[in-house]
Parts: sequence; C-alpha cells; structure tokens
Amino acid sequence: MSESTYTVTGMTCEHCVASVTEEISEIDGVNAVAVDLPTGAVTVTSTLPVAEARIRAAVEEAGYQLAG
Repeated sequence: MSESTYTVTGMTCEHCVASVTEEISEIDGVNAVAVDLPTGAVTVTSTLPVAEARIRAAVEEAGYQLAG
C-alpha cells in the first residue's frame, strides 16, 4: 500500500469534497480518498504509488487546484 497527502485549494463545502473524492477515486489503483475540508488535506491510499500528475489532473477535472 502507498499513501500520499496533497493540499487542494478552493474547496468550501461538502459538495467540493465529494467532487474531488469522486475524481481521484476513478484513478486505477486508488483504494481510498480522505479529505479534510478545513485544511484542504487530501490523503490518497493506493495499491501502488500514483504519479502526482495524475492526482493533479483529477483535482483539476473536479474544478480545483493542488497547492504548490
């Protein structure tokens, strides 16, 4: 198992959380997505490491941005 945490900017409500979770969950190998709305922290658990570019693309598809 691999676990990575990212910071997503622009999320303001539970709908935002659901959108980000849904998009990231569609990436092959992702087992779980945990989002902390107040901090913007998104923890992705997967069978193998997932490239940050794939996470970034999923977050952008949901309408948000990765910090940094």
